[in-house]
Amino acid sequence: MTSNAALVDLAALGEDFTRDPYPVYAELRARGPVHRIRMPEGHEAWLIVGYEAGRAALADAALSKEWSNVSPGLGIGRLASGITMLSADAPLHTRLRKLVAREFTMRRVEQLAPRVQEITDQLLDAMLPAGRADLVDALSFPLPIAVICELLGVPFLDRDSFRGWSNTALASTDRAARKTAAGQLTQYLVGLLAQKRAQPGDDLMSALIHASQGEGDDRLSGEELMGMAWLLLVAGHETTVNLISNGVLALLSHPDQLAALRADFSLMDSAVEEMLRYEGPVETPTYRFTVKPYDIGGTTIPGGGQLVLVALADADRDPDRFPDPDRFDIRRDTRGHLAFGHGIHYCLGAPLARLEARTVIRTLLERCPDLALDTHPAAVTWRAGMLIRGPERLPVTW
Repeated sequence: MTSNAALVDLAALGEDFTRDPYPVYAELRARGPVHRIRMPEGHEAWLIVGYEAGRAALADAALSKEWSNVSPGLGIGRLASGITMLSADAPLHTRLRKLVAREFTMRRVEQLAPRVQEITDQLLDAMLPAGRADLVDALSFPLPIAVICELLGVPFLDRDSFRGWSNTALASTDRAARKTAAGQLTQYLVGLLAQKRAQPGDDLMSALIHASQGEGDDRLSGEELMGMAWLLLVAGHETTVNLISNGVLALLSHPDQLAALRADFSLMDSAVEEMLRYEGPVETPTYRFTVKPYDIGGTTIPGGGQLVLVALADADRDPDRFPDPDRFDIRRDTRGHLAFGHGIHYCLGAPLARLEARTVIRTLLERCPDLALDTHPAAVTWRAGMLIRGPERLPVTW
């Protein structure tokens, strides 16, 4: 098949697609593994659906992450300032990842467990007397942002402003609003880095600033330092916020699974993996670009910097990989799910996200034996765009 495929206008589907994209992806998957689409954000792209095709694309070096390869005709502007691991191919990606990887190993993350529990308890102490709350506001957001701020050594972060800019930059379909929010976020990070230079400590951000002043392979350029700040602060909390919210929503919408977990908390690890598979926090990962014609399933995507998206949300609902995929089952074998990606860009923070989700969801269920949704599941409003998947608010009562 040539690349002259009909354009599927996902933007025209409006809130129905935002609320429940899975039937749309399944219909596309039945027709083939790749489709030309118009995103809710307004850009045209090539969308890869299905597990096998998605997994292969995620690990294929023929699809570049570097913005220098984007076609100018697409009119896409990058949001994150600086150079990040998510906008770099090997060997640059390898060098940047090595600088921070030691902070996110299983061993290092397990050392954070007592502090994650302590922050969780403090947030619940503040939340529980009211009897009802927006879980996103009271728990899902403040926990991951507190943890990443401590890890980086930036306790002075203006979290309310930061949250607003991050939400708009990542999940608005208004291009002008996204660009403005990204600019505000960048300006804020410039000031934050300056403040951190003046107040260094024994933390990750200080180590990265020190690396920007050194020499050799470990030296970070100014652009790379800014990119690291963007990535660690924004990506370092956004995915976990939505993992927690999506996971709690899935449990409260499936009383049998909630009861099974309450009866046996040894299922918690398995439950978190099923939350990731069933309603992962990343719908499609950050952009990839063709550097030459790319063949997939008999269709050729042109070279020259075409935008390629991989539907992680669909890959993890592919019945060829996960039987009865639309059923939420905390005892399911979820091995191989793609919620954290695959290949060299596999999520660096996956161990930390898992620890936080396990801790906060178990503690919430233990302390709120009668936790329930404070709205109809269909009334939950979802974040716009195709990058982040999660509710804007999650009203709960106990």
